[in-house]
Amino acid sequence: MITRLLAALTTLAFVAACDDLVVTSAPTGGPAPVARDVPDELRTRQQSTRAFAEVVRRVEPVAERECKARTQGMNCDFKIVVDDRANAPSNAFQTLDDEGRPILVFTLRLIDEARNADELAFVMGHEAAHHVSGHIARQRENAAAGAVIFGGLATLTGGDPNAIESAQRIGAQVGARTYSKDFELEADALGTVITAAAGYDPVNGAEFFNRIPDPGDRFLGTHPPNAQRIETVRRTAAGL
Repeated sequence: MITRLLAALTTLAFVAACDDLVVTSAPTGGPAPVARDVPDELRTRQQSTRAFAEVVRRVEPVAERECKARTQGMNCDFKIVVDDRANAPSNAFQTLDDEGRPILVFTLRLIDEARNADELAFVMGHEAAHHVSGHIARQRENAAAGAVIFGGLATLTGGDPNAIESAQRIGAQVGARTYSKDFELEADALGTVITAAAGYDPVNGAEFFNRIPDPGDRFLGTHPPNAQRIETVRRTAAGL
């Protein structure tokens, strides 16, 4: 692992800064009345919201069961949050609160764009799998290793304090990205298990990848090619 990390760090040409993701919630009014003159867009929102609630009801207990079975001492009490800002892009991600509780965040746009419950369930299973696999902690460890390596290289080449600090910051960014593709594939595989155990079709759910931009196979990219992810899901599902 260290050899691969060092190779990635020492061959770095350019690193893009990671975007900060902030979870906020816009104020909402009361429930919209269901009537004949309700616009199609609102009916679609109501339908997608109901579908999402059902997916949460079925997937969350499965994710918690898998978490408890595969880990020791980890907080497996998932909290699922909807980011209801109107301008929030289509996205879902996993994070932790101050107490270490796993939080799964979905934007309304992603919920609306899902074509069926299988897709919602797969995305939820995937994000839960990130926590079960301890990816946040592992990413922090890689970032710390990258900062040490880059800072050490800057020190050896006679860098001043500002240059060393800058090198450490870049090293942390590169270290955090070095294994991100592996983490995504691990989450795809375990997410497939969680999705299937909740009674949904993970292969159909992975069709979501066919509608999002393909990141390709870029050096230090954060996500693997979509075709590789779909193949991972199919292979894992076939082995269940």
